[in-house]
Amino acid sequence: MEAKYKKIKQSIKSKILEGLIIPHEKISSETVLMEKFKVSRHTVRLALGELVNEGWLYREQGAGTFCADRSSIQKRSTYELPAKNIAIITTYISEYIFPSIIRGAESFLSEKGYHVSIFNTNNKHDQEQRVLEKIINGNYDGVILEPTNSASANPNLRYYLMMEKELIPYVMINADYDELEPVSFMLDDVRGGYLQTKHLLELGHSDIACMYKTDDAQGRKRLKGYIRAHRELQVAINPKNIISYHTENMNSKPFDALKMIMDAKNNAPTAIVCYNDQLVLRLMDMLREDNIAIPEHMSFVGYDDSMLAEISEVKLTSIVHPKSQMGIDAAKAMISMIEKKSQYHNQDLSILYEPALKVRQSTVSVKKGADIS
Repeated sequence: MEAKYKKIKQSIKSKILEGLIIPHEKISSETVLMEKFKVSRHTVRLALGELVNEGWLYREQGAGTFCADRSSIQKRSTYELPAKNIAIITTYISEYIFPSIIRGAESFLSEKGYHVSIFNTNNKHDQEQRVLEKIINGNYDGVILEPTNSASANPNLRYYLMMEKELIPYVMINADYDELEPVSFMLDDVRGGYLQTKHLLELGHSDIACMYKTDDAQGRKRLKGYIRAHRELQVAINPKNIISYHTENMNSKPFDALKMIMDAKNNAPTAIVCYNDQLVLRLMDMLREDNIAIPEHMSFVGYDDSMLAEISEVKLTSIVHPKSQMGIDAAKAMISMIEKKSQYHNQDLSILYEPALKVRQSTVSVKKGADIS
């Protein structure tokens, strides 16, 4: 269990980093802090003492404790970082397409003499906050990051504004926080969702389900493309076929929903477009257990053209993601921003990649499919 004084320290540091406590502003009294955190005066004094020693606060005899002006002192870090250090923040690190993006960025940055530190947020805002605090308090020259829970309001925007104040440039990949108008590198996900769906409609499928993770902006945009394709080809959408899920229920809701729509028998869809290839493979495994053949009984279109698309038993039709090229392009922009110090919001550096569909074995014309009833 975290020591109580450390919670007080973290709370005060967070407020300073967010700009809620400004340099030379007097902080709350010991009595107020004791009441707020339900701790003894000794615990409060221990927390404040460490913050003073670390340069976050200073004391004036008879006046109280004040926020230090951190711009006038050298940044500290919990460990020594080499010169020329870049942070890469993704929602996840060790799975799916993220290693390819990281390798692309890291290969270019290492050629330029930069050391790369990698962090992940698990798509949680509180974890993103902790990472950003570490970066602002460390010796980082810039940040390449994938936004956390990008379809919802972000409570950490102050940290990005603080990075700007500290002259730490950042670029965003896969999505962005629109309020900040950052330099960004994204696939055109509306177009991607459109191409997924249009492909199936042109194969004669008129009853197509979609499964998109909509707490990320990518999923919402892909859903928009799904709807746009139906409208353009003048095919009505069955509302029951639109299945959205979030990070916290991504291991349950798509599968419960698939079981429900397949139980409809004659009213079951003949094809499904998915948020990514990872989800496609898990859904396909579920259907095989019920002796439903892919693609004869059900066509699937994935997203990202990951290595899973090639190694699966049925090769996946999927939208191509730039992966390592995105990492390289983001790294190039980061170096340019560091060197010129005047392009932090230069949209000329941003890239919106045009998606393409890689057709493989997981889709078939509805005329060639078999009735699953």
